[in-house]
Amino acid sequence: MSADVGAMSVYNTPMGSVPATPSQESSVHETSEPQARTEPSTAEVSGQELALLVEAALLASDRALTSAKLAEAVGATSGAVGKAVEQLNEVYEQTGRSFRIEQVAGGWQVMTLPRFAGVLAALNKSRQQTRLTPAALETLAIIAYKQPVLRAQVEAIRGVASGEVIRWLMDRRLIKIVGRAQELGRPMLYGTTKAFLEVFGLADLEDLPKVGAPPQGGPTGKTQTADESSGSPAGQ
Repeated sequence: MSADVGAMSVYNTPMGSVPATPSQESSVHETSEPQARTEPSTAEVSGQELALLVEAALLASDRALTSAKLAEAVGATSGAVGKAVEQLNEVYEQTGRSFRIEQVAGGWQVMTLPRFAGVLAALNKSRQQTRLTPAALETLAIIAYKQPVLRAQVEAIRGVASGEVIRWLMDRRLIKIVGRAQELGRPMLYGTTKAFLEVFGLADLEDLPKVGAPPQGGPTGKTQTADESSGSPAGQ
């Protein structure tokens, strides 16, 4: 009877009033201390989680991000970032998404597939400032393929004055002055910019379409219009 009463007294005692043994005191003391929350290390981040981090960073950026920049942002190595990009592109392809992660201007950027260009063109039709006129596109093509190139060389290929078009392209940061020629007067040399690579979705200049010997009239093969041959501003 006394044993039963002893047992009942233990279970009917309010929590915390039962004396704890030394081992119990140690356990309670250890578990009662708040534990500091730590961020997962690079080794603890799973491949799927890393892919999501990379995807989030790219979707939040309006420009291409290098592997080194992404690695710094997500706390991983450049090699791990590259594998994450491959994993994401595989998922995009398997699920029929309209975009992929492509190498652009030395970095990574989310790009829509070429077959959706018509939809995007219609969406951005009102952005007149970003549209290239035929003359501007022709001049830009010459500079892209011939850089570094003199203004005189551009004009020799086009057959018309091109100063106005060159200034227009510079204002939109598609071309820039890359140096001066070692000849009389030290004329300026022009080349394309990183923005040029981004606009046309190129990783670097090696991705420019391969062409044979440029036909007379420039690399684009475009014949001169009446406006251009007359030297009027509309065709320059």
